[in-house]
Amino acid sequence: MVPESTPTTPSTTTFPYLMPVLVKYTGGDRILNNTNNSSESEKYFRFLPGQNIFETNTSGVYKIEASLIFQSLGPYFYVNRTRRNSLEFKFDGFWSQYSGKLCMVGSASWHSNAGNLINLDAVLKLNYPMNLTIFNSLITGKLESLASPNDFEPVSLLEFGSSSYYQYSSSNYQYSLVTGKFDSDCHSGIDIPRNQSLGLHHGSLCYTMNSRGNDVFNLEYLNECSSLKNCTPLGKDDNDELPSEMTLNAIQCSEEQHRVQYVIQFGSGYQYLALDPNTALVGEGSWDEKKNQLCIVACRFLNSTDSLENARVGDCSIRLSLRYPAFWTIRNRTSILGQIWTNKTANESGYFNRITFRNRDNSMAVVSGLRYEYTVTEKVRKSCHFNKPVTKKGNRYPKWNSNDLAFRMSVGDSTGNHYWSYATPSFFDDQNYVLNPFSTPTSIYDTTEVEGKSTHHGPLNITYAIWSYQTSSATSVIFNSTLGISAEGLYDEETGSVCMVGCRKLSTGESMDCELLLKFQFPPVNAIEEGKFRGSIESTREETDPLYFKHLKATGWVYYREDAERSVQRLDLEIVMVLISYTLACVFVGLQIFYVKKNPQVLPFASLFMLVILTLGHMVTLVLNFEALFQGNHKRNNVLLGSRGWLEVNEVVVRAVTMVAFLLHLRLLQLAFSARLGDENQKGIWVAEKKALFVSTTLYVSGLLLALFLNRRNLISYGGLVLDGFLLPQILLNIFHISKENALSHPFYIGTTCVRLLPHVYDLYRAHNFARVQLDGAYLFANPYVDFYSLTWDVVISCGGVLFAVFIYLQQRFGGRCILGRRFREVEMYEKVPVTSSEQ
Repeated sequence: MVPESTPTTPSTTTFPYLMPVLVKYTGGDRILNNTNNSSESEKYFRFLPGQNIFETNTSGVYKIEASLIFQSLGPYFYVNRTRRNSLEFKFDGFWSQYSGKLCMVGSASWHSNAGNLINLDAVLKLNYPMNLTIFNSLITGKLESLASPNDFEPVSLLEFGSSSYYQYSSSNYQYSLVTGKFDSDCHSGIDIPRNQSLGLHHGSLCYTMNSRGNDVFNLEYLNECSSLKNCTPLGKDDNDELPSEMTLNAIQCSEEQHRVQYVIQFGSGYQYLALDPNTALVGEGSWDEKKNQLCIVACRFLNSTDSLENARVGDCSIRLSLRYPAFWTIRNRTSILGQIWTNKTANESGYFNRITFRNRDNSMAVVSGLRYEYTVTEKVRKSCHFNKPVTKKGNRYPKWNSNDLAFRMSVGDSTGNHYWSYATPSFFDDQNYVLNPFSTPTSIYDTTEVEGKSTHHGPLNITYAIWSYQTSSATSVIFNSTLGISAEGLYDEETGSVCMVGCRKLSTGESMDCELLLKFQFPPVNAIEEGKFRGSIESTREETDPLYFKHLKATGWVYYREDAERSVQRLDLEIVMVLISYTLACVFVGLQIFYVKKNPQVLPFASLFMLVILTLGHMVTLVLNFEALFQGNHKRNNVLLGSRGWLEVNEVVVRAVTMVAFLLHLRLLQLAFSARLGDENQKGIWVAEKKALFVSTTLYVSGLLLALFLNRRNLISYGGLVLDGFLLPQILLNIFHISKENALSHPFYIGTTCVRLLPHVYDLYRAHNFARVQLDGAYLFANPYVDFYSLTWDVVISCGGVLFAVFIYLQQRFGGRCILGRRFREVEMYEKVPVTSSEQ
């Protein structure tokens, strides 16, 4: 294939590496463990040329290095019973720039069935041209064993590659199909006025073609296509059924030449990198400015049935036209529309009837200038009356251009079945919403912005697109796949009311049911209470009509931009509160350690159970959030708020301060335990500790069982409640031991009580000053998932915490049982009377 030559000097010539677009191989079953049941998507290889290339003593022949890697795009790639993801050959050889032939030898390591490591020597022969066209972009070749007998069966290779990445043009690719002759030949036979299609701005061809990724289109055949005869563009009539979908993938584009290279696949969706020559086409396209449409010439893969080595690109008789409709209506929201046909006559082999295709997702095209024609507005005015209801004075509702009118809702029927769906506005009067290309999936309510301004007052024309993403069997009647509902009607921003007529595409045929009435009511923007969204979807048909369905109710929670701004302010405040809280906890426990070192005689009288509760509380906090110290595992809300870095830094600081508080409490526990063990005269305090432990545990377990009975999710919150009442074991210890020792310093028990009650005081403040609809559980302080937070609980826990602190103060001043009745206090005084000897 290539003359063996002697390498001389390093070359500045660049090897024409092709990015794999579609690949396929056959054979090599022994080493690649392919079975007859392997799908095409699992058979994938990569040819990777090395960076070192040398000139030789033969003109146009270069010595190169390369790797050939076989791997799977499926869950696992099996090589002889061992789970592996690749089998890699290393090659050295020669490549002829003029003939495009490549021949290399090399080896790979492989484990046999017996577990032995075997070196596989092989030769690789490829057709790899320098200057590319659509006809020679198809790389073919074979991998063969050099062993005798052969270690593996020959592997036939086929790769269709691109010499550029996305819209970047390539100097070594030549467009050969789209010429001036083709421009005059590219018409679908249907005369569509130019003003009914959107044009492209100068220099925007490559951006437009590549911004949508792999477009999936639904194919619509003529009525006579009940069989495959003269209907399929794949050049064969023996398929089981007609393909229902087509995928267009722009793999290369030249803005200077106004040319685009495409891969076209037919089937149930785009199979990344997997090449089935029987269901794929390749083509080139150019934009026709006179007709505002993209014209494509497509070719088939030929001779790929028997051997991949003989495969080639040919039969370029297929034509495609693609345009962007300039107008939408409630019945037609197609953003990309096109046709496929052939320039062959009906008597020629490979002829097929014209096929129409339209994009499946009905999303708005990136081409600007799209307009909407309202056709059912009068019907809406007759069906809905926009009388001003009696509303709270000062209520404000979302403005039509405020980005607040997209929402998520739950739709259900009377039987309890429900589904979730998204609703996004498309047009307001003559102004359209366009998707923000920098938005993230986490911020559905912030993905749109309005083109233009409007000075209209009163009810305004509005259109919506509604998609279901979680459908139940009882309510799927109004949705067909991903098409959803297209709706058109009126929005009154003075009352927050929306009334629309909707259309749904029926699952059978191309007809539509436009006898739907949708009513929605937005909550006020400035409401402090929960912003609950309500609405309904109903059929206006007679109950005897087969398309009739029962009344459906819609509910949801709308999250406005003002709510987001208030939530950002709340999170900033909570960051400060958390830092203050944990810092004060460190200060107060530090003061207690300093206090007991000055007064070591009081150490044995501190409740060990109380100190264990406080220590475990900080330890659990560290365990639940320990990953924040070492990895950026953050909630999606951080992305929405745009403050990911700020939250990340502060989370690490908070965890560090929590670690300090934990270590200080652990140190205090160690000091108290050591003092208790080191004093042999403290047997009475151990007895009192056991009694306090028994009573405390009994109370805690009873409360836990009650919490589990009421709601299992209250378990973690109950742990927070135990921490709030951390002084209970100390109070019980003082009672049983009749202690009057100042075991706890005032700063410690008063300050720690304030730290535990601060979140509840803040929760009362938060309830009256910030939106109740939170960012998907984004709480940095006073998290309702780790304690009991409500108006009642906040008051009860705060009063209880203050009461416990007062009890400790009274006990350390007047005695352990001073908080009990007079009878118990008399018993205490009696127990303290010294015993008189009988001899006196």
